[in-house]
Amino acid sequence: MSTALVTGATAGIGNAFARRLATDGYDVVLVARDRDRLERMATELRSHGVGAEVLAADLSDRSELARVEARLRDPDQPVDLLVNNAGFTLNQRFVTGSVEEEQRLVDVLVTAVMRLSHAAAGGMVDRGTGSIVNVSSVASFLPFGTYSAAKAWVTFFSQGLANEVVPKGVRVMALCPGFVHTEFHQRAGIDLSRSKEWMWLDADRLVSDALADLARGRVVSVPGAQYKAIAAATHLVPRDAVRRLETVRRRLLGGRR
Repeated sequence: MSTALVTGATAGIGNAFARRLATDGYDVVLVARDRDRLERMATELRSHGVGAEVLAADLSDRSELARVEARLRDPDQPVDLLVNNAGFTLNQRFVTGSVEEEQRLVDVLVTAVMRLSHAAAGGMVDRGTGSIVNVSSVASFLPFGTYSAAKAWVTFFSQGLANEVVPKGVRVMALCPGFVHTEFHQRAGIDLSRSKEWMWLDADRLVSDALADLARGRVVSVPGAQYKAIAAATHLVPRDAVRRLETVRRRLLGGRR
């Protein structure tokens, strides 16, 4: 039986990935900070006949991150699919906000993705099979502050890693969604009540589409026709015009950040 490790597994996209993969017959390693939520989720998934391992870790803490790296490197318990999904966002401006919180964002969205991908990729290359899905964002194509910059790194890192490991039988894909119906924005204190319904994606449908794109060998997956159009437009319009989209984004967020 194949094994998948999913970070940020207790909520949102990570939760949808873990449930779908368990339904597909994967044993799952569930990674998140909240052990109680992980245990409840693992108990539920085990009732469906799959293995569910709990690994509580704060990926902004290097020592806790190292435990997840060690699990990915364990040759006796190989991981066939890594989903780097752990999320972090800030409801602050860069200049006036906390630089320590900005650092935590980079630790989770950049450092953890890099180190966990490195930990997983070696064994996958040795075995000649495996997949890595790095959850980025459509924001990676847009200049929206530190979050966009971090996600841009994820998107381009994934493409570069794919160039290296695809010839070795390993798939790598950057998943670049837009707004998804999850608790992600609420937990960050971001009010999206003024956003339009057409902007929102369903997490389960997103995961289904993402796994289909991974099976097709796509290196960058942008779910939703509306976000495919936005991503394409960012490559066609002048960069100054793309930068001015920040004004539109602030209006959608009620004038915040």
